[in-house]
Amino acid sequence: MASAAERWYLRSRLKTRHLLLLVALGDEGNIHRAAEVLSVTQPAASKMLRELEEMLEAPLFERLPRGVRPTPYGEALIRHARLVVDSLDQARDEVQALKSGEMGHVAVGAITSPGVRLLPEAVAALKQAQPGLHVCVEIESSNVLLERLAQDRLDLVVGRLSAEHDRLQLRYEPLTFEPVCAVVRPGHPLLQAPGLSLPMLAQAAWIVPPLGTVLRHRFELMFQRASLRVPANLVETSALLFVTRMLEHTDMLAVLSVDVARYYAAHGMIAVLPLELPCHMDDFGIISRTDRLLSPAAERMAAALRSAGLGIYGDPREAAAPYPPR
Repeated sequence: MASAAERWYLRSRLKTRHLLLLVALGDEGNIHRAAEVLSVTQPAASKMLRELEEMLEAPLFERLPRGVRPTPYGEALIRHARLVVDSLDQARDEVQALKSGEMGHVAVGAITSPGVRLLPEAVAALKQAQPGLHVCVEIESSNVLLERLAQDRLDLVVGRLSAEHDRLQLRYEPLTFEPVCAVVRPGHPLLQAPGLSLPMLAQAAWIVPPLGTVLRHRFELMFQRASLRVPANLVETSALLFVTRMLEHTDMLAVLSVDVARYYAAHGMIAVLPLELPCHMDDFGIISRTDRLLSPAAERMAAALRSAGLGIYGDPREAAAPYPPR
């Protein structure tokens, strides 16, 4: 761990041109071409590189016959230099946007349940307060959204984290757990069935999410915990439009999150069975990257999501998992 004096020494001597040189050398792998990118002479570029290595007391690049190759020290410094340069570019863009009268841009992704309930309310509130703000919305699975977040195509995600995701690189603010329900077409015989229970649904034909999804696992676990045979008459799909059309023309059942089911039921497309299922999804929340500063627009979007989430779901600190996943 560097001392305060060592950190101050580097901060006081390190210049923006040093960072630009590191990025150029990382991209070009050649001092001459890096010097051309920076519009300086090769001797000047070589001098800056020597200054950097003297400051850090470490070799940053191997000198090769036809170029240079970063050492592990150089790779680490290049990675941090890119972050600083990218941050400076973001600062310039934000200043230019403010000068031109634009209020900025934010791209947010959400899984389906908050996409139909939380996100519309949050975006509406944000646009009312900041009409000049450009908002881009995507609805997808958590894995797809997190990949786009890693690619800088999204600023924020409202979704789930699982063990496969690198939580060290992601900031997570939980919002709520997600209950699910069984849905059918309007007028389905089960809507009037007396004493409706889970065993009555075990022999039904179901539309379910594909194997490998969290909801499919929880669906099967629900029957197993009740000592029932898992339904075998299944159609697998994650396409909601297909689900609603299949329900319209058959007596099949489907399992959906409560928020999504209520949305379609409010439009008369489906009906929710009057049976509370012992089946819940894990919590979802607001996800952002720890290695990127949120822009003012993204900060406002995050604040709008928190505010809307508090009104819709209540305080997430008071929520508890309905049962531990297995």
